[in-house]
Amino acid sequence: MKNYAFLIAALLFVTIGYSQSENKVLFTLPSVDIQTVQGEPFNTKQITNNGKPIIITFWATWCKPCMKEHDAINDVYEDWVDETGVKMYAVSIDNARSSKRVLPTVNGRSWEFDVLLDPNGELKRAMNVNVPPHTFILNGKGEVVWQHIGYLDGDEQEYIEIVKKLVAGKKIN
Repeated sequence: MKNYAFLIAALLFVTIGYSQSENKVLFTLPSVDIQTVQGEPFNTKQITNNGKPIIITFWATWCKPCMKEHDAINDVYEDWVDETGVKMYAVSIDNARSSKRVLPTVNGRSWEFDVLLDPNGELKRAMNVNVPPHTFILNGKGEVVWQHIGYLDGDEQEYIEIVKKLVAGKKIN
C-alpha cells in the first residue's frame, strides 16, 4: 500500500510540474517577407533570440497609444534585456506612403529595439492583427504563447512579467 501511495504522489508531482512548465502555443511565427527600416528585405524567420523570449509589437506612426507603449518600453528595455535576455521587434504597419515617417520617428525617440516595416500588411494579415498596438510574446522556439491588443499605461509591466515567467520555465495565464 505504501508503494502505491508513493507511486501516486510521484505521478502527481510529475504531472503538476509538467503542466506548470508547458504553455499553450497559439501559433508559430509565420515566414513572411517584410523589410528593415532601411528598406532591405527581411524574412521573419530571421527573428530569433538564441532560445530566449521575443516580444513583437505591431504599431503605426499615426497611433498615439503605440507611441506611448514604445516610449514606456524604451525607458526600461535595457534593463529587460539585462535581466531576461528578451529581444523586441516593433513592426510598423504604416503603408508604403507613410512608412517614410518610420525611421525619423524611431531616431527622434531614440528607440533601442529593432524596428521592421510591413508596408504591404502581409505579416499583419498572417498574424491576424487588426488594430495596433498588438503585442505578441514568443517563447524561445518562435512560438507565440501570449498576445495583447491595445495599450494602457503600465501594460509593459505585464509584458515583462510574462517574459520572466517564460525564462523561469513557469506557466503563463
